[in-house]
Amino acid sequence: MKSNWVDGFEIKVRIESGVATISANRAGLLSLANHLKCLAEESLGSHIHFDVYNSLEEGSSELILEKIE
Repeated sequence: MKSNWVDGFEIKVRIESGVATISANRAGLLSLANHLKCLAEESLGSHIHFDVYNSLEEGSSELILEKIE
């Protein structure tokens, strides 16, 4: 799956008291939108895994986006 990152993106994911919060700057939101659009075109079960080693800010929780039905 080929998706585009917008230069200067910042994305942070945190989970507190069972609530997941995704915080991002403009470039981060546009990048996530690009990833969601690409994922929508993939087959069922396809997923994207984000973590501090490949895209999220330090201290972030992992995030997995998965296509169902």
